[in-house]
Formats: sequence, structure tokens, C-alpha cells
Amino acid sequence: MRTASARHILVPGEELCNELKEKILSGSVTFEDVAKEHSKCPSGAEGGDLGTFSQGQMVPEFDSVVFNDKVGVVHGPIKTDFGYHLLEITSRDD
Repeated sequence: MRTASARHILVPGEELCNELKEKILSGSVTFEDVAKEHSKCPSGAEGGDLGTFSQGQMVPEFDSVVFNDKVGVVHGPIKTDFGYHLLEITSRDD
């Protein structure tokens, strides 16, 4: 079973999600700080850390990115029933 670790930021709107991504990519703020300040998920208090999980444990939109896209970069906005996410894959066993 494949596993990965990731962190995310959950916000209600796509526009805010894009603004936060730009700030992170510019280097003016860290992913962790943005998660702590803006994320609507309880994981925000931990810098967005979701820990390690297996393929199939997360919603399909998340799973698709985590197990197929590049590790160590900020992905998103990713829309789910919860809102809009920025997602960073921190590790994955391939």
C-alpha cells in the first residue's frame, strides 16, 4: 500500500486560495504560517500537517494530486466539498 505525507490549507474561496498561493510562492510567507493564520481545517494549528496516510484515505481530488503529482511543490487550488485547498506533498513512497 502506497503512503504519503502532506500538508494543506483549506479556505472557502478560490480567489483567496490563489492569493495565498502567490504569497507562499513569492517567499514572503511560509506554508506553515499561512496555514496557521488562514486554514479552516483543525490541521491549520499544526501548519497544515496531515501526517502520513494511505492511498484511498483522502477524498478523490486530494488522492489524485498526492499520489500522482510532484513532491515538494504547492499544488492548487484544489476544489473539494470542503472548499479550496493548497496542498504540498512532503513525502511519498513510490
